[in-house]
Amino acid sequence: MIKELKYLFFILTIALFIFFTGKYYFSNDNKKNSYRSLNELDKKNNIFSYETPLLENDTNNIITFVKKNNDKNKKNYNFWKLINVN
Repeated sequence: MIKELKYLFFILTIALFIFFTGKYYFSNDNKKNSYRSLNELDKKNNIFSYETPLLENDTNNIITFVKKNNDKNKKNYNFWKLINVN
């Protein structure tokens, strides 16, 4: 009998928790507060984007090409040829 009452108390506690959480989450006060906070974040992002300085492009002519070394004594390895040993 006590075991059943304990389970009933647990189920009732969980059900009340879910009910009150849902009631608060879907309330008009919560919706207003969340909208206000999102609106404030949007304003802050707009202010920050206007105040952020733009940096100049300094990547012009940064790539230099190097010629391949034409050393005849150097052995060229090919990965697939190393695996396919007959």
